Amino acid sequence: MQITKPLQVILGPTASGKTHLAVQVAAELDGEIISADSRQVYREMDIGTGKDLGEYQLAGKPVPYHLIDIADAGTQYNVNDYQHDFEKVYEGIASRNRVPILCGGSGFYIYALLKGHAYSAIPVNESLRAKLQELSNEQLLARFKTYSTDYQELADTSTRKRLIRAIEISEYLSADPAAGNQFAKPDLAQQSIIFGLNPAVEIRRERISTRLNQRLENGLVEEVEQLLKKLTPDQLIYYGLEYKYITLYLTGELDFATMKSKLETEIHRFAKRQMTFFRKMEKDGLAIHWLNDDWNERQKIEYIAQQYLGFEAQRSKS
Repeated sequence: MQITKPLQVILGPTASGKTHLAVQVAAELDGEIISADSRQVYREMDIGTGKDLGEYQLAGKPVPYHLIDIADAGTQYNVNDYQHDFEKVYEGIASRNRVPILCGGSGFYIYALLKGHAYSAIPVNESLRAKLQELSNEQLLARFKTYSTDYQELADTSTRKRLIRAIEISEYLSADPAAGNQFAKPDLAQQSIIFGLNPAVEIRRERISTRLNQRLENGLVEEVEQLLKKLTPDQLIYYGLEYKYITLYLTGELDFATMKSKLETEIHRFAKRQMTFFRKMEKDGLAIHWLNDDWNERQKIEYIAQQYLGFEAQRSKS
């Protein structure tokens, strides 16, 4: 992939307001948004993934978005698929001389794009996955910690699905530590500028709780009911968080109050793990411009626009 237009990245934990801000910035800079959300790629998984497509317009004018609703629910779309799809979308945006804005909270997807690391394309091991599915999350995490590879510090283990994939990659690299190098992709980090949103923990927690209540009131349980007409409970549980706990409720394993309480707790933990991964990205050399949470929206937009345009001008000279 030839990089002809610098990539702007807007990342942050769940409920930090990433999409809303990215839409405003896209309108300011004549940009298009590339989603970096590992679950919004799936069709019919709308409320549970926070796929509010109405956000992608401003003053009645649509803001183009990509990599949302591109795979059927029930399939296992992975980071290697995402890298290939990103390349096609990026090239289209660059050919239109518009600003590509990568926006999302799936840190491992973002990291894989920016660092072009070798691990994402390591092949699936179906027999290993079948064995791992029989283990609890605690057993999976304990197994993951037994490995010692260069990948361990980078792995995203924030959901059961990702933890299983992390073990799969670790197993592969343990057998052949150098094997992953054949999958390496170009380093996009040097052509990217990253901005981060990180609201205060108490604000983030309040937003998560409010949003969960709104989603439950607006049909989240019914969405999962409809999906269960097409998919097995295990297929939905695979996607974690809302789809896991509401499936457990609908199959009678949890009552509503317990389901809601456990789900809310897990979303809070997920947001914390997202921030941990973003900090790992920084330790690995990816500079993140964290936006001042005290700034108003206009100040954030202007800061991002100025920094991006300055970065673009600098890259064009070099």
